[in-house]
Amino acid sequence: MPNAKVLEQKKAQVASLVEKIKNSPAGVLVDYKGINVADDTALRKELREAGVEYSVVKNTMLKFAAKELGFDGFIEHLNGTTAIAIGSDDVVAPAKILAKFAKGHDNFSVKVGFLEGAVVPASKVDELAKLPSKEVLIAQTLYSFNYPIMQLAIALNAIAEKGEADQEALVSTLVAEKAAEAAE
Repeated sequence: MPNAKVLEQKKAQVASLVEKIKNSPAGVLVDYKGINVADDTALRKELREAGVEYSVVKNTMLKFAAKELGFDGFIEHLNGTTAIAIGSDDVVAPAKILAKFAKGHDNFSVKVGFLEGAVVPASKVDELAKLPSKEVLIAQTLYSFNYPIMQLAIALNAIAEKGEADQEALVSTLVAEKAAEAAE
């Protein structure tokens, strides 16, 4: 039986992990075996810059946290080497970065993820990774709001230009008629 101090430390680690996962909109569990230090350092740097917390976690700690959270879908994936990436702001950042990294490294793979309090399989994590970034989605949405207004402005401008052309033609015709009358 472990001593009381060690047991309390482990309980605190599990509680901390549970809080991080509860307060995060999304995260990913990965199998990181076989990557070298340089690749791991580059991956950690990219994740840190995106605001994603990445750490290696013992499977037993994750198992206790998963049970407490009701994430039973995690438990079957808790074997071998496991690291967890927890996003804070951008929901797709962990999935996007880790899926891209997994494509370039045969020994690195996505195990499972979570999104808004529910466990999602690796296939859904890959789908999430294919989504455009938050900034691109915002830009696309704003463009779709502005597009009808922009089309209206173009149509009104064309009507105004046509009206000006019609007025100029009418004035030219009237001037020609007056000139013809004056010549008579």
